[in-house]
Amino acid sequence: MAYSSEIKVFTGNSNRALAEAIVRRLGVKLGDAQVSAFADGEVCLSINETLRGADVFIIQSTCNHVNDNLMELLVMTDACRRASAGRITAVIPYFGYARQDRKDKARAPISAKLVANMITTAGADRVLTMDLHSAQIQGFFDIPLDNMFAGRMLSEHYINVFGKENPDYVVVSPDVGSVARARVFATRLGYGLAIVDKLRSEANKSEVMNIIGDVRDKNVIIFDDLVDTGGTLCGAAKSLKEDGGAKEIYACASHGVLSDPAIRRIEESPIKILRLVDTIPYPKNAPKCDKIQYISAAELFAEAIVRVHDETSISTLFR
Repeated sequence: MAYSSEIKVFTGNSNRALAEAIVRRLGVKLGDAQVSAFADGEVCLSINETLRGADVFIIQSTCNHVNDNLMELLVMTDACRRASAGRITAVIPYFGYARQDRKDKARAPISAKLVANMITTAGADRVLTMDLHSAQIQGFFDIPLDNMFAGRMLSEHYINVFGKENPDYVVVSPDVGSVARARVFATRLGYGLAIVDKLRSEANKSEVMNIIGDVRDKNVIIFDDLVDTGGTLCGAAKSLKEDGGAKEIYACASHGVLSDPAIRRIEESPIKILRLVDTIPYPKNAPKCDKIQYISAAELFAEAIVRVHDETSISTLFR
C-alpha cells in the first residue's frame, strides 16, 4: 500500500522520554495511544486516531522488562497493520536478545533471529535501530534494516571536551570482540588504541587477563556497545588503573542496560564518568549515580525518520 505524506509516531512504555524528545525535533505530536496491561499481564492497546495510509513509526526499545516491551512492540505493529497503515517502521533504539545471535553451545536458541521473525510477521515494513550487538543480525531480517552508530555522537563530545589527536588519551576496547568498533572510534578521535584481553567463564562473569598496548600515564576512554552488569567494564577499569598505570579513566557506551549490580560496581570503580546514550532509560527505583551521564539520540533518530519518510539517503548517518 502506498503511504501518505503524513507522519504518525507512536510509542510504548519502554522509553517514552526519548520518544517525546524525538517528536519535539520532528515538530509533530506523539500519536494518541494508550498501552497498558490487563490483570493477567496481557498487553492492552487502544489507538485513538485514524492510521489509514499513514507513514507510521513505532518507537520502542526492547529493554527491561524485555519481554513486556517486545510484546508491546508486536501488538502495536499488528494493530497498525490491521488499521491499514501505509507503511510501518519499527524504531528500536535498543534491540534486545541481540547477544543471542548464534549457537554457542549444543541445543541453544538463536533468539535474535526469532525476534526478527516475530517483528516481520507482526507487520513491520522496516526497522531502524542503533548499534546492534552483532552486525550479522542485520541479515536476520527479511525487511530493510538501518543500523545507526552512536560513536559519531560520542566522539564529537570527546573532541569538544579533550580535543582531537590528543596524545594524552587512549581509547580502550574492553575485550577482543569490540576491537573493530573501538578502532573506528579511536580513528575518529585521532587517539591511540589499547585492548583489555579477558577470559569469560560464564554469562555476566569475566576475568581480566592482560592489557595489549601502552596506557601508562595516559588518560583512557573505554568504549563498548553496552553496559549490562558492569563486570566487564569495571574489571577493565580496575586492571587499567592497577596493572596498566593509567591516570584518569572515562568510559562510554551506546546502551546502558545497567542490570543489578552495575550501578554499585560503577560507583566503586575508578571510572570518573560513564557516558551513555539514552536508548535505554535509567533504571527505575535505582539509586542515583553521579558518574553516569547521558547523551540524547533524539536528534539522530529524528533525522533518520525524516530521511526514511522522504525516501532520501541516510547512509551519511552511518559514517
